Amino acid sequence: MKVEKLVEIIGSDFYTGVPDSQLKALCNYLMHTYGIDAHHHVIAANEGNCTALAAGYHLATGKVPVVYMQNSGEGNIINPVASLLNDKVYAIPTVFIIGWRGEPGIHDEPQHIYQGEVTVKLLDDMDIANFAIGKDTTDEEVEAKMEEFRKILDSGKDVAFVIRKGALSYDEKVVYSNENTMTREEIIQHIVAVSEEDPIISTTGKASRELFETRVANGQSHKYDFLTVGSMGHSSSIALGVAINKPNQKIWCVDGDGAVLMHMGSMAVLGANKPGNLVHIVINNGAHETVGGMPTVMGEVDLVAVAKACGYPYAIRVDDFFSLDRELAIAKEMDELCLIEVMCSIGARDDLGRPTTTALENKQNFMEYLKSL
Repeated sequence: MKVEKLVEIIGSDFYTGVPDSQLKALCNYLMHTYGIDAHHHVIAANEGNCTALAAGYHLATGKVPVVYMQNSGEGNIINPVASLLNDKVYAIPTVFIIGWRGEPGIHDEPQHIYQGEVTVKLLDDMDIANFAIGKDTTDEEVEAKMEEFRKILDSGKDVAFVIRKGALSYDEKVVYSNENTMTREEIIQHIVAVSEEDPIISTTGKASRELFETRVANGQSHKYDFLTVGSMGHSSSIALGVAINKPNQKIWCVDGDGAVLMHMGSMAVLGANKPGNLVHIVINNGAHETVGGMPTVMGEVDLVAVAKACGYPYAIRVDDFFSLDRELAIAKEMDELCLIEVMCSIGARDDLGRPTTTALENKQNFMEYLKSL
């Protein structure tokens, strides 16, 4: 169905969420219609964050907000749904729009398989009435379901539309870009050149895909890398766990701005522990690029100041390859926790592949390599 029709049927004037490729039509519609507007559309740090923001909107206006997300974000909303929105607590009505990655019977990436299996079950367990919209769902069916949902919302409960692959469409083209010049794949190639055989933990999305292809192009083994294909925002914590237990080995974390933002508290834990063998590299293009390019707020955040405030002994931002190579070389020899923020353009090559090894094979190969260090 046309996304404009879905928005009309729901009838809300406030949307907040975390972008998802399955909801690209909705995200593009919101960006084209509102951009980032605190009164109508806010892209939040994580799904729990936007659920709480939606609650504040309802408290201030008495109106029903909409929260959108990929189904992987259901885990982040369980606490605020159960202890804030629920009708046994504050009874705050909210409409959720959830992209159904890993829907049973639909091929998807490994990190989405189990989440896809339990997507509807989790909603049922949270007492969120739900309805799946597919390619063949009619406007009339959605209108009828929304009439049912309004009665549920009036009782202080929450509802959800679960969006199947290809269910929503939007005709306007929205282009996302910035003024940075370095591409992420080239940045990763420079990191690999300096890190040599040191272990790398990389964040979810295109960064891990580009790291995998860089190893292929170099004729190198993939055993050096742990590709965090899911668990957005947690790669630096994984890297901390590795670094603490391999204190004599340099460990590199290749992170993204959206991922860092999603669980920024992990930086405080890193700064408190100060592993001297960990290099935290944040590739910042100010965008949720892997799911379509919608903006993050990280273009407005002084991440270097955040890192220093969290206790990182060394933090710096670079925006050209000369500076990047200099800082990578310094980090290689440094015996202190450091952060390198690398300003990056938006975009990737059209023929970018995906890892040809399974997640389990990646884990096993990486663990065997760590044993040898």
